[in-house]
Amino acid sequence: MALGLVTAFCGGAHAQTSPTLAKIRDRGELICGSSPGVAGFSIQDATGRWNGFDTDICRALAVAIFNDQDKIKFIPLSSKDRLIALQSGEIDVLPRTTTWTLSRNLSQGVTFTAVNYYDGQGFMVPKKLGVASASKLDGASICVAQGTTSELNLADYFRRTKMKYEVAAFGTSEEALKAYESGRCDAYTTDISALSAVRLKLQDAESHIILPEVISKEPLGPWVRTGDEGWFNLVRFTVLALVDAEELGVTKGNVREMLKSDNPEIKRFLGLDGKFGEALGVTNDWTVRMIAAVGNYGESFERHLGKSSPLKLERGPNALWTQGGLQYSPPFR
Repeated sequence: MALGLVTAFCGGAHAQTSPTLAKIRDRGELICGSSPGVAGFSIQDATGRWNGFDTDICRALAVAIFNDQDKIKFIPLSSKDRLIALQSGEIDVLPRTTTWTLSRNLSQGVTFTAVNYYDGQGFMVPKKLGVASASKLDGASICVAQGTTSELNLADYFRRTKMKYEVAAFGTSEEALKAYESGRCDAYTTDISALSAVRLKLQDAESHIILPEVISKEPLGPWVRTGDEGWFNLVRFTVLALVDAEELGVTKGNVREMLKSDNPEIKRFLGLDGKFGEALGVTNDWTVRMIAAVGNYGESFERHLGKSSPLKLERGPNALWTQGGLQYSPPFR
């Protein structure tokens, strides 16, 4: 692109109209779909406040729109109801551990925005079962939640490995977990991050192990209704802004000081050069306000999922691309 065009765009990007954003502003709050309670991702504390890696996306959006991370109504949704609630307009955005797949993106009136967590499906079994590998689950009974990609992945895995199994499908993840804990099934299957979270709920967590095999790809992130490009872009670039902030070294603690930076990338990212915030329907300092409220991607990960959290998950593929991971943001220019 010619230099003159770049300068023109940075100086006067056109604001996108978004019926969803207008409705949210008129309502005075963001309505965010959440899980019924998955440690690390979206769960209520003793005071009833929702916290977690996924809920941080909603809080960042609320800050971008209202400059108030508490102007949110969280609606807990089961796996089978989550996309229906989004499609019907019951919620504005769904950041609730929902895998990006071709069929979902094409046929359900919803659109995936950006990957905030790269996951994969696995199995949890009681130690007393004496199984150390998923390859030893031939003939096992497996508990799984209905309305999830886990059902199809489970069938694919056992077909691929030519093993037999008995499936016990339940209406919700909570019901499937209770059935597993009661001894109804030999194993429980879902995304590995969720296994790490729900294992903490069990009466004797140490008597259960997560097997090492990862049997699927599960890119997770927020969804929006199809057809509102302005809202899609604001949600997408909210997720990407958290990632880019980490790469640029912009943190919750130093974001105000970074406003003095001479680095052109940081100046553009923080809204000091260009009008990208206005183009998205918010103010040009939206990234400053978001990072000051929730921190960057790495800070959110560490707080809710990493070594400082009860889950103690490794970054793995969720590390930045500069550190051997897959997390990558397009340039803010």
